[in-house]
Amino acid sequence: MNALFTVLTVLIVIAAVLLILVVLLQNGKGQGMASNFVAGNQTFGVRQTADILEKITWGLVAFIIVVSIVASFTTGTNGTGIDVTDRLENVTTDEAPAFPSAPVEQTAPATEVPTE
Repeated sequence: MNALFTVLTVLIVIAAVLLILVVLLQNGKGQGMASNFVAGNQTFGVRQTADILEKITWGLVAFIIVVSIVASFTTGTNGTGIDVTDRLENVTTDEAPAFPSAPVEQTAPATEVPTE
């Protein structure tokens, strides 16, 4: 694999873990336990913390999207011009098939039954 692709993949994984942590730090907007303490939290400046966490969340999402697109362009085909599926279809194996077909039974030709 390409070294640049590996570095970009590691960056995406790190950003994804950070995104999980930032989302878990945010307060829910529903009627959960955090709704009981809204008035007290806003007087101590927690509202600003929530805004910062939301900006960090959107920044990490944008970073993951952009780096994923860049990583997809770094994989390359090394000038072969052959699709991966073409390579898989053209591979021949000497192994017996997993489900061999049953032998075809040959029946005797139909003969007329004499009637009296």
